[in-house]
Amino acid sequence: MSELLSIATVLDHARFRNIGPTRGGRVVAVAGDPRNPAVYYFGAVAGGIWKTEDAGTTWRCISDGQLKSPSVGALAVSDSNPNVIYAGMGESTIRIDVSYGDGVYKSTDSGHTWKHLGLEDTRHIGKVRVHPHNPDVVYVAALGHAFGSNNERGVYRSRDGGTSWEKVLFVSDKAGAVDLSIDQQNPDIIYASIWQVYRNFWELNSGGPDSGLWRSLDGGDTWERISDNQGFPQSLKGKIGVAASPVKAGRVFAAVEAKDATGLYRSDDFGKTWTFMTNDTELLARPWYYMHIYADPQDEDTVYILNLNMVKSTDGGKTFATIPTPHGDNHDLWIDPRNNRRMIEGNDGGACVSFNGGESFSTIYNQMTAQFYHMDVDDQFPYHVYGTQQDNSSICVPSDTVGGAITWADCKVVGTGESGYIAVKPDDLNTVYVGAVGSSPGGQGSLQKVDRRSEQIHLVNVWAEDMHGRGVGEAKYRFPWTYPILFSPHDPNVLYTCGNVAFRSTNGGQSWDPISPDLTRADMSKLGASGGPITLDTSGAEHYATIYTFRESPHEAGVFWAGSDDGLVHISRDGGKSWQKVTPPALPEWSYIRTVEPSPFDAATCYVAATRYKLDDPAPYLFKTTDYGKSWTAISKGIGENDYTRVVRADPNVQGVLYAGTETGLYLSIDDGASWQRWQGNLPVTPVYDIKIKGTDLVLATHGRGFWICDYLTLLYQALQLAQPKKKRGGKVSAVVHTVAPGLLKTVAEWQQALQLASQEVVLFAPRRTYRVLPDLFADWIPTEGKIYGIGLGSGATILAKKTETGQFEREILDAGEGVQRGAVVDYFLADAPGDDVPVSLAFLDADGNVLREYGRKPAGYAKWDDKQKSLEPGPWLPLKAGMNRFIWNLRLPGAVKVPGNKTAGNANEGPFVLPGTYQVRLTVGDKSMTQSFELVNDPRPTVTMDELKEQQALLLRIREKISSVHAAVNRLRGLRMQIEAWQRRAGDDAAIAGATKEVLDKLAAIEDKLILPGDQKLTYGL
Repeated sequence: MSELLSIATVLDHARFRNIGPTRGGRVVAVAGDPRNPAVYYFGAVAGGIWKTEDAGTTWRCISDGQLKSPSVGALAVSDSNPNVIYAGMGESTIRIDVSYGDGVYKSTDSGHTWKHLGLEDTRHIGKVRVHPHNPDVVYVAALGHAFGSNNERGVYRSRDGGTSWEKVLFVSDKAGAVDLSIDQQNPDIIYASIWQVYRNFWELNSGGPDSGLWRSLDGGDTWERISDNQGFPQSLKGKIGVAASPVKAGRVFAAVEAKDATGLYRSDDFGKTWTFMTNDTELLARPWYYMHIYADPQDEDTVYILNLNMVKSTDGGKTFATIPTPHGDNHDLWIDPRNNRRMIEGNDGGACVSFNGGESFSTIYNQMTAQFYHMDVDDQFPYHVYGTQQDNSSICVPSDTVGGAITWADCKVVGTGESGYIAVKPDDLNTVYVGAVGSSPGGQGSLQKVDRRSEQIHLVNVWAEDMHGRGVGEAKYRFPWTYPILFSPHDPNVLYTCGNVAFRSTNGGQSWDPISPDLTRADMSKLGASGGPITLDTSGAEHYATIYTFRESPHEAGVFWAGSDDGLVHISRDGGKSWQKVTPPALPEWSYIRTVEPSPFDAATCYVAATRYKLDDPAPYLFKTTDYGKSWTAISKGIGENDYTRVVRADPNVQGVLYAGTETGLYLSIDDGASWQRWQGNLPVTPVYDIKIKGTDLVLATHGRGFWICDYLTLLYQALQLAQPKKKRGGKVSAVVHTVAPGLLKTVAEWQQALQLASQEVVLFAPRRTYRVLPDLFADWIPTEGKIYGIGLGSGATILAKKTETGQFEREILDAGEGVQRGAVVDYFLADAPGDDVPVSLAFLDADGNVLREYGRKPAGYAKWDDKQKSLEPGPWLPLKAGMNRFIWNLRLPGAVKVPGNKTAGNANEGPFVLPGTYQVRLTVGDKSMTQSFELVNDPRPTVTMDELKEQQALLLRIREKISSVHAAVNRLRGLRMQIEAWQRRAGDDAAIAGATKEVLDKLAAIEDKLILPGDQKLTYGL
């Protein structure tokens, strides 16, 4: 059946690339293979399941395309069958940016494939434990909804490998299970921690009468509350971590949050009685975020507690010593049950492996799991992407490098902000403003002005005020965890920021002028200190009643849109002198306004994205106004019912094209929001927090998998052109950025139908503008398939190389970001794969129509060719499958004549690069032929003239001809030798003929050895 060209086809083909950074994000779930010391797993809190087979040297995500939610809260590898792995989705460290899960997944082949096992509405899972002798018996500690009451919480058990589940422990709809420990000597003894907790936009509440510790003696059939027993705190309790010793029967450790009695407690009689061990705050600080405890599998007196630091006791919990880890904020630990020196640990910076009991760990700078809030891009070449990484610093990542791999060394720290917006001064890329609430100094509303030249930071807060220990209602101005920072689109010297009031600065933040009143509801009942009723937590994450999103119209200076985190939208059309409330009437009260996006085409049009998930409503909310907020239309049709919307952006190149970032990914609208379709492609399931359109690139800031870029928006634009009813058809479309007339906007279904009607059997897309960037000396030198260490001289990256059926190498970069694809990228659609008898070619021509290079299909019988034949025609050949295809021209002219087996010539056989200018590409399939033009632009960084490039090319062409003449002579010599050897064989034992032919053969060989490297040297790669 023939393929149909559609928007979905184009989107699947227009792949994204992950540029990094390689600095890891938060990990609360780790596990190891108990049989293979090189194999470990971790679950990213918003980035899927990862595996290493080389002890943490490199990591690969093994769950992409198989999970429906991004957050992994728990992992468990069966000790009796390590091929069996269970993953509990949704982290239970429910901080402000927590992502939800969708139950439990299982793998029976060491993580290659995953199957969903249900329990979707548990949302957040704290632990999964597998019976030590039976991989089909598994227990799940389900916390349940973080933002509301629900019944799908407590302890679940399966006895059939997850096919069915029993809820074996349920306390209330307000309290769920957060920790589990199985007695390894008697697996019928199980301990479970129940935690009463909830979050919303303005507070975290940890603790209540339903919190407690429970025990089962019969494998989960019945349970007893043992937190009422002697020695256990009897005051109000919060979060509890529990660990049963695998070594000493009856020994149990519990890290307990309790009113006036928070501490470490130990029982040596299965929880019947308890002894207080310590209340050291270093071990037990910030209980809702930590309280992770682990008993050593070989030493009854050794116990670990993970908090801000990782600590270890060797005297049964009386005293502790710190174990330094690569990053603070530690959350999970797996220790090999047969070798307690071997472990993997998870923290806010990633996962790290140790083989010496924590004396040293593997790096966390090889994990593409960074969580970003907001981003900006600059105007240098290649452009750089800036973002604030949760639990780390603000950072700058290049969108490309010469070598094609974006390593950690290519990234630069820009300030210390982990939580906020970031803004690059439009006319000075060395000046960057960063929101730095959280672990940075500066008090609430910490605002950094970073000078990248001197690497100095200047605090330019609107109002410096330390709010630790107090509710934000006491502050003069309220600044949230993430507050707007942006420059005016009309004046690069005008800077805006917002707390509960909008401010403007015209002197780089030296002083600030308010330009609005309080634009929030300012409900004082929601402005108290967060974290009760046991432990306050006033990091600033719950500062509420603030302006979360702010924009100035690109059409009219002084027209402002503002959205608050407590559900209000305002507009000012007079530079901030007066403001009008224009909240969409259909938006429920107390919604969180995430984005206001003025249209780049119409001054009266604005789009709004909002969420209510922290009120236990995960629905998407998108609205559009075309009359400055007087009326609004809901525009979320087509987005998943539980896929809440974090950002909406309008494409400045094509009117009516919108992008929405949601909790699980990216959506596209081509009809101004009337309908949406998922844009998955090769994107992972992960939250998309911010979106930028840079030229014809789509840039995403994800909150779990770093930065992603699609370089091929021109494909989408051309598909839309092709679908327009008035467009002259014929299979040729333009890459020129254009505007779709509003009168032509359609629903997605109508667009799809029009596109299918417009497309023919063959469609050639115009290549995007291509830059003539010369590669690193060894960047394209891939001598073999498999793992390669290094992308070029002085640039280390680990690559998996694979040669495709079309003769080109594909590279998967394991520990670095992916750069721009070099060369002219040509995309074409084939309704059917052409038959073997159909002539096919792709030719590249200069502006005058002269053919420079031409490529065809893979030769018939190629697999049976010998190595010499293959070396003379190694490809590349055209991919010819039904659907979308891609071919990449390396921008080189034909190379020199080759000598079979002469490896030492190396790149000397390559032709020189073509010059900047206008080129054409012509696709011929049977009797159909079509041509597109594209621009090749010189790398703007080198100070080289066109005349110099022409001189260089002329020299290289002369060298090519010299090499060709030498190689042609060698090939003629070899031809003569083959003829003489044939005569020699026919002569048989005739000594005279044998002597004469040998003399001639030796002379011919000597001549060849003078023309190219002698003997076996030519069979190896050399310099």
